[in-house]
Amino acid sequence: MADKIEVTRRTFLTIAGGAAAAEFAVGCGLAARRPRLLVEPVRRFAKVKVSPDRVIRTVVGLRPFRPSGFVVRADKLDAKTIVHNYGHGGGGMTLSWGTSHLAVEEAQVAAAGHKHCAVLGCGGVGLATARLLQRRGFDVTIYTKDLPPDTTSNISGAQWSPATVYDPDHLTPAFDAQFGRAARLSHREFQNLAGDYYGIRWIENYVVGDEPFRRAQGAGQNIQDLYPDAKDLGPKEHPFRAPYVRRFVTMLIEPPVYLNAIMRDFLLAGGKLVVREFGDRRSIVELAEPVVMNCTGLGAKALFGDQELMPIKGQLTVLLPQPEIDYITLTDDLYMFPRRDGILLGGTHERHVWTLDPNLEAMTHVLDGHRQFFGRMK
Repeated sequence: MADKIEVTRRTFLTIAGGAAAAEFAVGCGLAARRPRLLVEPVRRFAKVKVSPDRVIRTVVGLRPFRPSGFVVRADKLDAKTIVHNYGHGGGGMTLSWGTSHLAVEEAQVAAAGHKHCAVLGCGGVGLATARLLQRRGFDVTIYTKDLPPDTTSNISGAQWSPATVYDPDHLTPAFDAQFGRAARLSHREFQNLAGDYYGIRWIENYVVGDEPFRRAQGAGQNIQDLYPDAKDLGPKEHPFRAPYVRRFVTMLIEPPVYLNAIMRDFLLAGGKLVVREFGDRRSIVELAEPVVMNCTGLGAKALFGDQELMPIKGQLTVLLPQPEIDYITLTDDLYMFPRRDGILLGGTHERHVWTLDPNLEAMTHVLDGHRQFFGRMK
């Protein structure tokens, strides 16, 4: 029985890292004779408490979607240059810094030495564009109809994942390359902002399904490395009642914290804010700035005549916060994001719907689906 490992109180203390126990073991010659035991901690999952009486709000936002994807392009409007940066669908917050990098590159070429620039819109895309312009020495004024917390970006779930950005059958090689570059630039910028000040943290995601996972298609297959620590899990490695579970890690952004922090950065750097709504393109021509960044999202449909642009209505039902929930779940049509301002339950996509009124049937579907999902957890 010489090879048998006996877990005594002394070896337990050694495993636990007790300095005194380690010194005693070395002094008695035990360290040389007994192999060291490594105990891997067990991952514990708290359950989300889903019930109607825990709902604190339901919010609605309209995603600015184009089947062919977002627009980053410079156009002339009389003597002005308009640099478009809009149409991100469900990936507005995710791609904001990346497409803004591309747009600012266009602006630098168009500016030709001028250092004054206007930004239309004050959501995630507009603020990222304004901050990048400031980094490059521009004096920036943001013109906006709405300020946080009344922007579409404030309604977003804001997990870092460029979802619902384009329709696969509209994908072109040019957009594929643009999408990949924007995603990588944005991912790197958000890493620089991780922490409490900006409300950004790394978090585990669990994709749960009844069918084998398919390989990412289109532009998505070129950015799989931006989802680190990805692994398909066995039945003993998770608590979910499903045959297929995949884990990966991404960043979660809390818009109420993040947007206010970026706004503070903008103002501290000397930026100016003007609350103003533009009725048509002629009112833009009257601006003093020679370069104008169009970050108006869905507003670009009327302002610049983009007939491809459409709304996709998204709705979030928010439960009371649960600080112990430290993971995200994603199923075919439902998702759960844990934030400090509440547990977000979502999964609605209504194309061509303009109303901001909550859909009670959709809310019931989301609540019932999540109640069943978490009720089945081991």
